[in-house]
Amino acid sequence: AHPQPIADGPDLVARALGGDAEAVGALYDSHYLVVYRYVRSRVREPERAEDLTGEVFRRMLTGLPGYRDAGLPFRAWLLRIAHNAVVDDYRQASRRPVVALRDDIPLDGPGDDPAERVERALTAEAAYQALAELSTDQRDVLALRFLGGLSLRDVADTLGRSEDSVKALQRRGVASLRVAMLVDEGGATP
Repeated sequence: AHPQPIADGPDLVARALGGDAEAVGALYDSHYLVVYRYVRSRVREPERAEDLTGEVFRRMLTGLPGYRDAGLPFRAWLLRIAHNAVVDDYRQASRRPVVALRDDIPLDGPGDDPAERVERALTAEAAYQALAELSTDQRDVLALRFLGGLSLRDVADTLGRSEDSVKALQRRGVASLRVAMLVDEGGATP
């Protein structure tokens, strides 16, 4: 499923820059899911991803007065903040001991069939494990492209890379995910 189109037109951003609280709220509403999906692709614990997503929007509010349209979608600027928040969180986490306990089988979704919920949880866990096997650069590209919905050009500009580099990282990342998911499902590697 692709993210919904984002209403981050220049007029909405300009209103937010002018202090319009309704415009700031609209930016939050429009971008929350995309930012959360990006952060969640990088952070295993859903609660931590929610906290970091909140941090991204706090940083958006404090950084908004310094925002300058550089020809990229507002979403690209926001996902750059998300990337930095995740990196900062990893740095801080390396300084503190953490023991994560997992007991979070999602309760939402079609129907209330426990078997379906468990299947979704196992599939999601396999996907997160497969993502963890990718290089940081591949994870960034795939998250920005498929969870963030950015074009190749916007991903390249956001990460400071060439479009060819982004294409190559995307191609290798997708191939690695395919192999990892086949292995997790008990299939033979290609």
